[in-house]
Amino acid sequence: MNAKRIMDVEVLRAVAVLAVLFHHLPDNLFTDPVPSLARIHEWAQTWWGVDLFFAISGFVIARSLIPVLQGCTTGQERWQQVRHFWLRRAFRLLPSAWLWLAVILLACMFFNRSGAFGTLSANLQATLAGVLQYANFRFADSFFQYEYGSSFVYWSLALEEQFYLLFPLLILLFRRHLVWALLALVAVQILTVRTPLLMVVRTDALALGVLLAMWSAQPGFQRWQPSFLRRPWLGISALMVIGALLSFMATDRFTLANYRIGSIAVLSALLVWIASYNCDYLMPAGRLQRLLAWIGSRSYGIYLIHIPAYLLVRELIFRLQSSGLPSPAGHPIITMLIAFGLIALLSELNYRVVEMPMRNRGAALVKRLDTSRTAVTSPGATSC
Repeated sequence: MNAKRIMDVEVLRAVAVLAVLFHHLPDNLFTDPVPSLARIHEWAQTWWGVDLFFAISGFVIARSLIPVLQGCTTGQERWQQVRHFWLRRAFRLLPSAWLWLAVILLACMFFNRSGAFGTLSANLQATLAGVLQYANFRFADSFFQYEYGSSFVYWSLALEEQFYLLFPLLILLFRRHLVWALLALVAVQILTVRTPLLMVVRTDALALGVLLAMWSAQPGFQRWQPSFLRRPWLGISALMVIGALLSFMATDRFTLANYRIGSIAVLSALLVWIASYNCDYLMPAGRLQRLLAWIGSRSYGIYLIHIPAYLLVRELIFRLQSSGLPSPAGHPIITMLIAFGLIALLSELNYRVVEMPMRNRGAALVKRLDTSRTAVTSPGATSC
């Protein structure tokens, strides 16, 4: 399993985060109905971007972690690799997540004249849930019951963090039987009616991503390569068709509601399967691929930032209107362009100032720990 970055996976990350951004436009950036958005949402909902993220995460993490753990010869070496994995994940994810939780909390206290950021009590509880990684359970509990707070997107991050914590242990526990355990996990969820609680602990897309990574290490995997997608525009067409199917399945017009999440997980895994061959099937090399790869590489920051950015634009519009100054209110296209520009700027700053430096620091720490352990366990020269 090659650790090299796969461009089609970066494209899928971009598709996933753009889908989430579009889904959250109503009620976050726009408080008043936008007729064109309402008409689109009748036939197409894009919250499936989160499930696509899950499938990507399962594939990418398993692709690197499983071979490392399988290559260990002692229990001590396995636990060392698990600790290193947890450290790298913590340095990669937590600094940005905690930073934007703090930004939301500060905005709620000091830049919330319109009430766009919600109440302080709700945001304090949401911040605690985000820091302690139980945001998904609080999100399920609050579902249509009470105000969650402006960091509600952290429910999916909490689920991924729980996956990162437990997955290495599952590898060590099940070992040769991991495939069967994951298939059982997928089958049970596909056949189960999803309550709000089961919705926020859904792991079928994550498990399918892991299974894909395990399959991709097998010699026979290349025989299933969808080489027909090399034809001009066929890969992009496949991406658009599958995206349209996902968007329709996410609406109430999809009548097989009991199988909605499972179907979305399978289609998400299908996209990851196509991307996994690293042949640019979904998006040929060119300017569009480079743009989407840039968005994909910043997708974590974009996901964290888009809700506070939407609410910030709302607050600014409210203050401009209150002062009798010109504002983009009533012009949804201009409002979206301002919000997207702000998201692009902040996510690039987050990537350069927080995300990459902390990721590198985590990698350096793991390397230092590994080196010090090697030095301690290496037999030295004995003196006579």
